[in-house]
Amino acid sequence: MSAVDAIFTAVFARIDEWRSYVEQLAELTDGPIASTAVDALVESVVVPVLERSGALEIGGGFVAAPHVLADADWHLAWWLGGSVGSAGGADPRVRRLRAAEDPGDDAFRDYTTLEWWRVPATTRAPHITGPYVDYLCTDDYTLTLTAPVVHDAAMIGVVGADLYVADVERSLLPYLRSVAETTTLVNGWGRVVVSTDPHLATGTILRVEGGRFSVTGPASLPDGRRVIPCGSTNLAFVVG
Repeated sequence: MSAVDAIFTAVFARIDEWRSYVEQLAELTDGPIASTAVDALVESVVVPVLERSGALEIGGGFVAAPHVLADADWHLAWWLGGSVGSAGGADPRVRRLRAAEDPGDDAFRDYTTLEWWRVPATTRAPHITGPYVDYLCTDDYTLTLTAPVVHDAAMIGVVGADLYVADVERSLLPYLRSVAETTTLVNGWGRVVVSTDPHLATGTILRVEGGRFSVTGPASLPDGRRVIPCGSTNLAFVVG
């Protein structure tokens, strides 16, 4: 079980480093930050991680709170790793995500309504969103890890990273298979991340007799399976 905590702790440590850089930029800037300054900073710290051989992160960056930057009401400083979309003939290099930032654009999407933004904005704590199919970036089952960026007691955005669920699965299955009982890693609402049960595919909802699954702490389900929260994350193991 410690292997799972180690994976996400390492990714959140990198995200926390990125967060500190953006907060330092805000502290040192006289007035609102320019989008070009954010872009240059984020590119300098995120791209080397995405270019690293064997990195789990396949995307990452900073997403600004609306109307915070000096010259952009909405802004994403987000980069995609070379593995994202390259199987279909796309550019295999690390590249900038091109997203619609004009609310008048048909492709614009209010990202503040999405879980990876909404939960950190509410809790002011790191959060893991997914697994979900990310049609904006990866077009595959993805986990998005985000943390709030705060300046003068206000959240000015989030920093985060995307992981392919398939990569997480390859890293975790050897450890999960070493457990004598069937073991399933789920998010806080019971959506399956990875399981040693071949009938539980990524993205399916774990069925619980007598109600809806939720992670509030160690517990036993009506059918005898055990719920074990996964470290400081909003994930949990269901064993048995």
